Amino acid sequence: MPGLAENLLWLLCTLLECAVVVCAVKKGAFRRYLILNLYMAASVIVTLGRYRVLHQYGIGSSEYCYFYYYSDALLTIFLYFALTSLYAHVFSDMDANRLVRFGAVGLLAGTGLFSYLVVQQSNARLITHFVVELSQNLYFVGLVLTYVLWAAILKMRESRTQLIQLVLSLGVYFSLFAATYALRNLFPAKSGLFAALVQPIGVVLPLAWAYAFWRLSSNDRVVPSRLAVVPQ
Repeated sequence: MPGLAENLLWLLCTLLECAVVVCAVKKGAFRRYLILNLYMAASVIVTLGRYRVLHQYGIGSSEYCYFYYYSDALLTIFLYFALTSLYAHVFSDMDANRLVRFGAVGLLAGTGLFSYLVVQQSNARLITHFVVELSQNLYFVGLVLTYVLWAAILKMRESRTQLIQLVLSLGVYFSLFAATYALRNLFPAKSGLFAALVQPIGVVLPLAWAYAFWRLSSNDRVVPSRLAVVPQ
């Protein structure tokens, strides 16, 4: 069973996820960033479900293992669509919402197909291997898409501080998780050490988003020159 530190991190992360939704509602940003807030609400529900399964069956049980990896895959897909919704915000002036939606679905389907091709030779637990592979691949895809979005923000001289904070924090989050997955694959003997980093990393995103909704207004602007000098 998890120790005191793990339980405290679990509780902290859940409270921060609740804080994101509460701050967004109080500041009138819930509908503006609907998918982001729905992702945080879903994460709270999944966390409570994991806690119940954990205490009912134990951390080494197949029930907890299946629940953890399947719920993680669903949350990762949800977060992927939250990221694509930020694309819609950045390119809102270009009326590119339909293009963003089609591109997001197409890329998700391509990632799913690639993940299936990677694990199709497995002779056991094909579905379980697939959802794990899909989650890992989506973190790497999300990492690339976030930095592409950041490049677009710099090029277009986007100045909405709240939106910039949401994108940057998502980039840090994807980077940390992608690095953790990569290290676990490179050094499988130390996978337990890298797995222990998952909980501390999980605190980063809700903390940053709660700050963005509570302290930054949708009307706040940052001087574009403070972000970067982009050649024309």
